[in-house]
Amino acid sequence: MTDASQKLVDGDGKDRVAELEMRKRSRRSFLVAGISAAAGITAFNWLRTRPDEGGVPWPLRHVLELNERFSRAYFSGGHLARTFREDLAVMPRENGDVGLNQAFDVHSWSLKVIDEPARKAYEFTLPDIQSLSRVEMVTELHCIEGWSQVVHWAGARFSSLIDKIGADSRYVSLETPNSVYYVGLDIESAAHPQTLLCYEINGRPLAPEHGAPLRLATPIKYGIKNIKRIGTIHFTNTRPADYWADRGYDWYAGL
Repeated sequence: MTDASQKLVDGDGKDRVAELEMRKRSRRSFLVAGISAAAGITAFNWLRTRPDEGGVPWPLRHVLELNERFSRAYFSGGHLARTFREDLAVMPRENGDVGLNQAFDVHSWSLKVIDEPARKAYEFTLPDIQSLSRVEMVTELHCIEGWSQVVHWAGARFSSLIDKIGADSRYVSLETPNSVYYVGLDIESAAHPQTLLCYEINGRPLAPEHGAPLRLATPIKYGIKNIKRIGTIHFTNTRPADYWADRGYDWYAGL
C-alpha cells in the first residue's frame, strides 16, 4: 500500500470515528433535552396545581416575598432616584384609569387622613396640602409594562404630612375617593424624600386623567404604586391590601 493510500485509509478511519462520536453526542444531547423538557413540563404542571396565594401559585408568591425582603434590607432613604434636566420632561401617558370616576367633582374634594394607631382622623383641603413646603423634582416614571418617561413633578413631601400629624406606623394605605383603586406602602418608602403628594405636573395643575387634584409621585416605585386622585390615607400597623398585589403582582414594587 502506498503512502497516499495509507493516508486515505487513515483519513477515512478518522472520519468514521468522528461520525460515530457525533452520533453518540447527538443521542446524548437528545436524551438530555428530552429529560429537561419532561422535567420542565412536570414542574409547570406541579406549579399550576398549587393553591393560589395573593393571586398567584404560592411558590411564586414566596419568591416575590423573598425579593421584597432583599429590597427592604438594602433600602435607604439617602439613596435617591436619578434626576433629569427640566427640558427633558414630557407629559406622561394617561395609562390606568381604575378608580377615576368621570363624574367626580374636583371642587368638593378633600383628603381624609386616618391615623389608626393614634385613633385620630383629619381632613385636608388642597390649599392645606399646598401650604406644606413645596418640592419639585424631575424623575422617571417607570411602568411595570417596561416603558419609562421623564416627568416634572411638584407637590409636598409625604414626610411633611407624616410630620404634621405626628403619625407613627409601619405602613400606609392610599385609596381613591371611591375606594376602587388602592395601594399599600411601607412607611420607609412613604417617608422617602422623593415621595410626593403631587398637585402639579410639568408646571400645570393636575388634569383629571393624571389624578387631579392630588396623586402620589414616587420614583422609587413602579407606576402601579403612583396612585392617582388620592381620597383617603390610612396610617396603619397592619400590612394593607394593594390593588395589583391582589391580582398577582409584587406588593413591594420597588425599583
